[in-house]
Amino acid sequence: MNQSHATLDNPDSLNALSADELQAVLLEGVSRTFALTIPQLPNELYSVVANAYLLCRIVDTIEDEVALTANQKHYFCGAFIDIVKTNQRTAEFAAELAPLLSAQTIPAEHVLIKFIPQVIDITHSFEGEQQAALLSCVETMAKGMPTFQAQNLNAGLSTLKDMDDYCYYVAGCVGEMLAKLFCHYSPEISAHREQLLKLSVSFGQGLQMTNILKDIWDDAQRGVCWLPQDIFTETGFDLSTLTPDTNDANFRLGLEHLISIAHQHLRNALTYTLLLPCHETGIRKFCLWALGMAVLTLQKIKHNLDFNYSKQVKITRNSVKATIVLTQLSVRSNFLLTQLFNFASRGLNSPDWHYVYHSSVTNTKS
Repeated sequence: MNQSHATLDNPDSLNALSADELQAVLLEGVSRTFALTIPQLPNELYSVVANAYLLCRIVDTIEDEVALTANQKHYFCGAFIDIVKTNQRTAEFAAELAPLLSAQTIPAEHVLIKFIPQVIDITHSFEGEQQAALLSCVETMAKGMPTFQAQNLNAGLSTLKDMDDYCYYVAGCVGEMLAKLFCHYSPEISAHREQLLKLSVSFGQGLQMTNILKDIWDDAQRGVCWLPQDIFTETGFDLSTLTPDTNDANFRLGLEHLISIAHQHLRNALTYTLLLPCHETGIRKFCLWALGMAVLTLQKIKHNLDFNYSKQVKITRNSVKATIVLTQLSVRSNFLLTQLFNFASRGLNSPDWHYVYHSSVTNTKS
């Protein structure tokens, strides 16, 4: 079947697709951003990275499902680790989870859960080292995320270290997995393996911190806050009093400090990208597009510190297009990429806050 005739609105139409076609349709449904960036990768990496994202999205779906109790989330996360490891009882798992998903879970994720058996079959078609990287990531994420779901997050996380840990379970471990897959793909990349693994955690944290800052008010509507209390205690603001109507200079100062920390992580992400061979333009673009969009998002937040809705700091389609065009032009030049990053991120750093973010930016789990 032609992929263009297969749609998420008609899940049965997906059964006739090839593995890559199926993953492309599922990706387009659950993440337009990754549906854009993952195809930039070399053919040898496309399938495994697409599969990795879908596996992570399944864990996210379980964790975000409002109809599941903390115990149910813990159960399904543990069971999912087992089926990724063994490729057994996948249909039973999907059949048990699918009816429990609420209408708040987007339709594309309902379809993804139903296609878990096919996704896991694809996982087990990869080489052993690739499977090990995927399983390690899923296991880290599925064991780590429930520890935060069980907490009362109305007033935020206690410390910046707690935020670091959360970002690691959500995104840092994904960065590690990607670094492992890139090293498996290329001996030239693998020559920098240890440095890449360390920087990949920071890369993931920079992207996740940007998302947390962008989504502050959307999360607040769900009674959740991922901001660290200690940062705001330092500025004289009590996170437990935070509402979308908050208009407080001390709160905005705390936001600026977190923007600065995220910026330093994204600078590490640039260092990571520049370690990749210049001729690996597909992998570089995959990294640079995510990095560029994160920097532009931080700039929008920095210039709209009184925002109270995520769409107010969402970057425009033109900004996305500009990011793509500029990185296309400079992708092979470390000098041009550095200049581009410095220009795009000007003003994001708070020089008086180095002593706080140093430990966050240098701390890794690897």
